[in-house]
Amino acid sequence: MVDPKEFLEAGQQFHGHKCPAMPLGLRVGAAAMNALGVERSKDKTLIALVELGDDHCAHCFGDGVQMITGCTFGKGNIRQLGYGKFGLTLIDKATGRAVRVVPKGEAQAAQKKTDFFQNYRMKGVPASQVPNAVVEPLIDKVMSLPDGELLVVGEIHPHPLTPKEESFASFLCDRCGDMVVEGYGRPLGDQKVCEPCYHAASR
Repeated sequence: MVDPKEFLEAGQQFHGHKCPAMPLGLRVGAAAMNALGVERSKDKTLIALVELGDDHCAHCFGDGVQMITGCTFGKGNIRQLGYGKFGLTLIDKATGRAVRVVPKGEAQAAQKKTDFFQNYRMKGVPASQVPNAVVEPLIDKVMSLPDGELLVVGEIHPHPLTPKEESFASFLCDRCGDMVVEGYGRPLGDQKVCEPCYHAASR
C-alpha cells in the first residue's frame, strides 16, 4: 500500500510552500494507486488525467499528484483536462484499467471556511507567507482523515486511451536552428521550420 505521509516532506520541498492542496493531491494519488494495486511510475507505466483548469485556484493539487504517482510533466504522462475540478483518473497502461478519485465536495467546502482561506489566501496573501500555526493544522487534517471521509474512489474500469509512442526523430529548423521533434515541423516554401518561425513568417 502506498502511504502518502511518506511523500509529504519531499512534496513540500518540491512544491515550494506549505498548503492543503498539495497534500490533497498526495491523498488522491495514493488512493488511486492503491485501488489499482500499482507502484509509482518510474517510466510511463501510469498515466494521470487531472481535471484542473488553467486558472485553477489550487494547482498545488497537481504537484501532489505528480510527486506520489510519478506521472510528471517531464515524462509526458500527466495531462490537464481543464474542467476546473480536483478529480484524478489514473490509468495503468499494462492492463488498461483506470480509476477516478475525487475529494468529497463537502470536505473541500469546509476547507474554504478555515482561517487559511478566509483570512489569508482569499485576501491575496501568498501561501508561502501564511504562518505555520495557521496552515499546519489544515495539512494535518488532510493527511489524517480516513479515505471514506475525504475521498470518493470510483469503480475500476477500462479506459480507451491508446497512448502514442515517444518519438526520437527530430530536425533542425531551417530558420532559427533549434532542434524540433519530428511531427511538429511546418513547411515554409522549400524550408522546414518550427511553429514559432512559421507563425513569425506568416505575419
